[in-house]
Amino acid sequence: MGYGCCGYTRRDLLRAGSLTAAGLLLGAHKVSAQAKKGKRIDVHAHVWTDQYLDLMDQYGKKDTNIQRGKEAGISDAEMNKRFAVMDATGVEMQVLSICPQAPNFEDKSHAVDAAKRANDLYAETVHKWPKRFMAYTALPLPHVDEALKELDRGLSQLRFVGVTITTFVLDKSLGDPLFAPIYEEINRRKGVLYIHPSGNGVASPFVSPFKLTWEIGAPIEDIVSILHLISKGVPQRYPNMRIINSHLGGLLPMVYQRLDNQYTWENPLPEKPSITAKRMWYDTVGHGWPPALRAAVDSMGADRIVLGTDFPYESGELFKRAIHYVSDAGLKQSDIDKILDQNAAAVLGIA
Repeated sequence: MGYGCCGYTRRDLLRAGSLTAAGLLLGAHKVSAQAKKGKRIDVHAHVWTDQYLDLMDQYGKKDTNIQRGKEAGISDAEMNKRFAVMDATGVEMQVLSICPQAPNFEDKSHAVDAAKRANDLYAETVHKWPKRFMAYTALPLPHVDEALKELDRGLSQLRFVGVTITTFVLDKSLGDPLFAPIYEEINRRKGVLYIHPSGNGVASPFVSPFKLTWEIGAPIEDIVSILHLISKGVPQRYPNMRIINSHLGGLLPMVYQRLDNQYTWENPLPEKPSITAKRMWYDTVGHGWPPALRAAVDSMGADRIVLGTDFPYESGELFKRAIHYVSDAGLKQSDIDKILDQNAAAVLGIA
């Protein structure tokens, strides 16, 4: 039987009513999210162009295939797809990191050229889409004098929001005294240091040769780098340098109590490792696995967790899950709000 002039059935109207209700609920959720104080910022995202990756190949890198074909470039088509998933999840801005294709080369001229090209690429991206992107400064390491010059250009001239570095710089630990001048300068500026795995599989014959560089090698890099920083007292020595580590700290939540139980006899430190760990921050990239996020929040505290997606490696539905799982992990609403909409802006100094 029809209804009105348009011939709708009762079933049609009931279905329309349910869709309207769903739309109203979704709209209410979006309004509620927008009404909250804060800004939804993704601190872990990437942009790479074929031109930059070709340069990396030219200078000797052998792994740029990992970044190619991921729709992480700056064409309008690629950006429209990116912005669509950002908008669908309420992500207002992303902070871009060139790592793991960092400009780290023994040849100083190669490192300097690659760093300038990386930062120019990101300056172009931020300039074209200033309401969607911020960026971290890439450094020509291990060449510290040149790195300090590029750091100044990135932060003072290009107005980037921090510095990015890999968990290992060629064969050097981030606890190496070589990097002290860089930490000192970031500390002086009260700046951000974002750390991303290098893709070296911790130089283990049991990781990359078994094609596990990114499946487990990356989180192992995270925990090793974090413990090198803790062992060398870097967070204490540079208290104004805000360090963001990737991937929920890798294995850190799993070994939190173990570190405190064993450091006194294996690696004596002036304070418990768990205390030093809470002097740093950790992004939420956990591939949508709620138990991992809960462990990180239970260990380091919600105040130390910042939103990250690892775009383009989590794109499309995976990107949406990277945001939504924060709300689905059974956390307190106040902690969810901090992680999604407050902590990143505060750490980046734009709250």
